[in-house]
Amino acid sequence: MEVIDIGAPLSVLVGEATLGRIFNVLGEPVENLGPVDTRTTSPIHRSAPAFIQLDTRFSIFETGIKVVDRLAPYRRGGKIGLFGEARASKKLLIMELINNIAKAHGGVSVFGGVGERTCEGNDLYIEMQEFRVINEENIAGSKVALVYGQMNEPSGARMRVGLTALCRMPSAMGYQPTLSTEMGSLKERITSTKEGSITSIQAVYVLADDLTDPITATTFVHLDATTVLSRGLATKGIDPAVDPLDSTSTMLQPWIVGEEHYEAGQRVKQTLQCYKVKTL
Repeated sequence: MEVIDIGAPLSVLVGEATLGRIFNVLGEPVENLGPVDTRTTSPIHRSAPAFIQLDTRFSIFETGIKVVDRLAPYRRGGKIGLFGEARASKKLLIMELINNIAKAHGGVSVFGGVGERTCEGNDLYIEMQEFRVINEENIAGSKVALVYGQMNEPSGARMRVGLTALCRMPSAMGYQPTLSTEMGSLKERITSTKEGSITSIQAVYVLADDLTDPITATTFVHLDATTVLSRGLATKGIDPAVDPLDSTSTMLQPWIVGEEHYEAGQRVKQTLQCYKVKTL
């Protein structure tokens, strides 16, 4: 196969014209709505914002989901992890967040389908149309863009590359020794600046509730909040199946959310802990 150097990095289409559209990993539209009416592009590899550009204010990102906003609130421009096994309602919670952000706050959501999340793209697109978050009659009025790429969970993709090609000794469980550095270089770009903010909500599949897996453990380091979804709660019909005792947030501090909010959250957790102990 012939390889041609185009003298530029891999770039994708950006701008308001991309809202309401679905793109593959190469940035090509795949929903049969015609070409995207924009020529503005941006490279996929960019440097993280400089320190002086960052917005250091602590601002709560309201989701409209009471158990989250009350017990493990998200930070605007922060990084949040949704941890859970299969059928723990991660997809349902993501859909609820996209709907609430678009309708209540007029915000823009970008869903990135990676690995197993890619197979849910069609269902998500149809439901976003039903909720009128994506409006095919007025694409410009849409508040969400869907981007898919079967990348086999990028954090561990190099684990599948021949070790002789990497020229490095494998680390824990066969992952590359540069796993933490590579993950950090991406997550440093997810932040709040004086011009705007990007809040990242990342679904993390936890096999057999093993939070010690290298991918899971490395992800924890970069997060401002964790929402742990319990399959046991989901089977009981509790939706969303958030386990407030295992979920955490750096924003649940009295000097951020207020003394009343903080005390109420702590009392709720104490009550739930007592109930859990009595039912064991």
